[in-house]
Amino acid sequence: MWRADAPPSMSDRTMSTLHILWDESHIWGLLVWRAAEALGLPYRLVKGEEIAHGLLSCNPPALLVVPGGTARLKAEALGTAGIAAIRDYVAAGGHYLGFCGGAGLGLSGQHGLGLCPWSRASFSDRMQHFVSGHIHAATRTGHPLVPDAFDRTVTASPTSVAAAPASDDTPLLPIWWPGRFAPEKDGEVEILASYTVPGPDFWVADLPLDTLPPGTFAEWEALYGIHLRPTFLEGQPCILHGHHGKGTYTLSYSHLETPGSPAANGWLTHLVEHLSSGRIRAAAHEVPAWDLDALPVQWDDPALLRARALFDDIVTIGINHCLFFRRNAWLIGWRAGIPGANLNNLHAAICTAVSMKPSQAATAYWAAQRETFMRDLTLFHQGVTGYLLAERLAMTLSKTFPETVSRQSLKEQRTALFGPPMASGGLYLRLLDTLDTLVFLGLSQQEGSTARQ
Repeated sequence: MWRADAPPSMSDRTMSTLHILWDESHIWGLLVWRAAEALGLPYRLVKGEEIAHGLLSCNPPALLVVPGGTARLKAEALGTAGIAAIRDYVAAGGHYLGFCGGAGLGLSGQHGLGLCPWSRASFSDRMQHFVSGHIHAATRTGHPLVPDAFDRTVTASPTSVAAAPASDDTPLLPIWWPGRFAPEKDGEVEILASYTVPGPDFWVADLPLDTLPPGTFAEWEALYGIHLRPTFLEGQPCILHGHHGKGTYTLSYSHLETPGSPAANGWLTHLVEHLSSGRIRAAAHEVPAWDLDALPVQWDDPALLRARALFDDIVTIGINHCLFFRRNAWLIGWRAGIPGANLNNLHAAICTAVSMKPSQAATAYWAAQRETFMRDLTLFHQGVTGYLLAERLAMTLSKTFPETVSRQSLKEQRTALFGPPMASGGLYLRLLDTLDTLVFLGLSQQEGSTARQ
């Protein structure tokens, strides 16, 4: 029986909104933000520091969404207090939805929240991580978190992984350089989807599968002993669901927020509506294509426009010299070994910055950072241009004069600009941190955000 002096339950206090954890998400955070806008979902962009200071307990959201990115860096941004706060939020009845790096953050082990008893699997071959594009998935039938439209697909049991042949009935789900789950026998973990076979836009590193003649991978394996065919994905779990205390976690290595991916977008809206117990209803069910180059200018600041022009120039140089290519409207592809992921983060951020209406907070922040940022960007543009052209020269001379441009020299140039491998640093990190804060301050005040309320 309810008493006047009893504290309200979490369900009584839950907001009809979703919170999106911004820290260390970059282009993947932008995709989730844009999906929330396009689908008409009420949201708030939040930082790990806010969570560490009690945001989830004071105003618990209907759903906490954690975009892709590096799980280790997300854990560092949350800190011990933030990690404990998310665990407490879910244990008290909250719901956690993580994509890719956000899925990895929800796992057990180092840099994990421990919501799911499974951990992240290691790769026997680093090339196994370099897969991207759409892939067919077998889904579990009869589960409330799986859309009815997928019920004709092959059933995956709750505790095992099912492989299935692709057909028109199996949904195509996008993955962008995913990690892998390490299944454990203990723990009640439900597999909602598992991988089957690649779709038409699937790539391994910088190799598009649909352009390779049949038998190419088998021939390479016989001649060179290298295994590039993505059969290692078949039967591997893609989306998990389970309970932690009174709440739930849903972990997806598929980026369901990907623009122009109808099956994935429909599943995202289905998850949001069901996990929020109907508190949140989507106004649409598909995220339209996102053409970064066609975004209109709404912040007509000369320095920002100059910054975008410099980034566009870097992209153009890379494309002209066969180091970059247009993967789709929002993603620049890159040759193996080139720091393309870093440049995508910067390019997406600057394109978003000039296309957003400047908030008072963003304007003040940019005024304080403009001079330093533009000085760093000028040096970065010069350095990256020289580095990319050196990579192109090394490609040209690799057969006839392979030692003219040493690999060590290229590595040192890259490290000076972007930081060491598997980490970030140099001018890149300074520029990214500034743009990340600038975009956060601007988007927090956008139309769909509940930050003002």
